[in-house]
Amino acid sequence: MVKAILIEKPEETQSAALKEIDLPDLAEGQVAVDVAYSTLNYKDALAITGAGPVVRSFPMVPGIDCSGIVADSKHPDFAKGDRVVLNGWGVGEKHWGGLAERAHLKGDWLVKLPDGISLRQAMAIGTAGYTAMLCVMALEAHGVTPESGEVVVTGATGGVGSVATALLGKLGYTVAAVTGRPEEEAYLKSLGASSIVARDEVSGKPRPLNKERWAGAVDVVGGEVLANVLSMMTYRGTVAACGLAGSMNLPTSVAPFILRGVTLAGVDSVMCPINDRVEAWRRLAADLDMHKLAAMETEVALEDVIATAPKFLEGKIRGRIVVPVAPELG
Repeated sequence: MVKAILIEKPEETQSAALKEIDLPDLAEGQVAVDVAYSTLNYKDALAITGAGPVVRSFPMVPGIDCSGIVADSKHPDFAKGDRVVLNGWGVGEKHWGGLAERAHLKGDWLVKLPDGISLRQAMAIGTAGYTAMLCVMALEAHGVTPESGEVVVTGATGGVGSVATALLGKLGYTVAAVTGRPEEEAYLKSLGASSIVARDEVSGKPRPLNKERWAGAVDVVGGEVLANVLSMMTYRGTVAACGLAGSMNLPTSVAPFILRGVTLAGVDSVMCPINDRVEAWRRLAADLDMHKLAAMETEVALEDVIATAPKFLEGKIRGRIVVPVAPELG
């Protein structure tokens, strides 16, 4: 028996509680992971509160991330004692996730944690930070360099935005951080932002084209914000889009694409191929300032996860939420 957050929906209304559960037997190709740390993400908050149709089957253990130590393995690439990290793959949606003391996961989903990243740091990074790294890699792949010009990050106080700001700053980019919370200016500049952009400047009804302003962008918001950012890109600029915190709609025209050669690069972290995952984690170990990472994180106990989840929907979360499950593991 292990402790886990369990979401149940016996009838039309779902509920979430911390319970003792039985895990099924380990299947071929699976790995049993003793969870040291998990995390609470926006998607987890939607699942726990029922505010979004995230959970595909019930009962469900949420938690799209976890880090820990292999306890048993029926996969040839993993052995007892390996340090591993899990992000995405529908875990916490279709498969029982990481907000539990132990998780049974497909070995093909796991990444061995690089040296230089602790189990705790892996969850301070989490899916949000790993997605931010994929966004940076997408900008690089499309030729956006520090010399290209300023890069804008929307939703900059959130998990993806905070890590993206820190990564870009360390890599030498000039970063403009978009936020609707002006009181967070000092926090964002401590991460590496050079300037703060009020959310009002990129919200509202977008024009097909605006004055050229940014060479690159990391967008987690979608909707009118993404449309406005696209309209403000410089010639042959690139936007890495990875979220829909504002809206999944995109009220824009073809103008940025055919008149300025702008690229809209979609970034998916859930089903990302394993080779790209390994490279993203290698880059995080090399390019993320761990002192800045520590400034982003807040710790929430497993028993307090359910009460904390609604704060995501209220826009009251800054940076990353780390959930220590068995921190004595390392």
